[in-house]
Amino acid sequence: MRFASLGSGSAGNGLIVEQGTTHLLLDCGFGLRDAVHRVARLGLQPDEINGILVTHEHDDHTSGVFKLANKYRIPVWLTHGTYVMSQKLMPKELGFELHIIDSHQSFSIGDLQIQPYPVPHDAREPVQYIFENGQHKLGILTDAGISTPHIESVLNACHAMVLECNHDKDMLLNGPYVRSLKQRVGSRLGHLDNQSAANLLSKLDNSKLQHVVAAHLSGKNNEPALASAALSRSLNCEEHWIGIAQQTEGFDWREIL
Repeated sequence: MRFASLGSGSAGNGLIVEQGTTHLLLDCGFGLRDAVHRVARLGLQPDEINGILVTHEHDDHTSGVFKLANKYRIPVWLTHGTYVMSQKLMPKELGFELHIIDSHQSFSIGDLQIQPYPVPHDAREPVQYIFENGQHKLGILTDAGISTPHIESVLNACHAMVLECNHDKDMLLNGPYVRSLKQRVGSRLGHLDNQSAANLLSKLDNSKLQHVVAAHLSGKNNEPALASAALSRSLNCEEHWIGIAQQTEGFDWREIL
């Protein structure tokens, strides 16, 4: 199994997971042309994507989902709540299969087993996902205000993890956002800060961990060095071992061995 990012942050998110000939896209918060370019940068064409999984309805995760799906007839999986809140983005005539999922029920697409799980975020029915191939486990967690026992349970013993480090608490407090936005981002339904992500990581069985990538970093309320420092302290590893998902470049393929 390997995975790569199209881009990560408030201006757009997308992640590709590959197992054999199965390629799944997690979210697409980019315009159609931009999304196609970002997919090609990873050596793929849109018609090689077997499915798009959606975490929640916010524009930085969904703005390109249905355009890409409709043009290339790519099936889409999402919760009922996300479906209801994404109606404005849906084409009048669907040119793709639409699958409504249960946020606690696992399912398979091609060579990958997918486990959705609910997260606390200010959306209608948000989920994140675990990907497995029978040997390895990739855990994704972004857009969550706090950790929960259930989140810690599903993320335990991952071989690779993409983990939200949205903001540094002091930078958010003293940064340019208006007070209401600061409160939203830092709330229990907002986004994980660096230290909260590190605290979550410290509670897990990390004995199998091969990759950790800090994701969804704020361009105004965080610095990559602060995120990598927080996570490296939690894992007792070198800071450079922590990957950073960038807004413009995402990150290149990482393979789980």
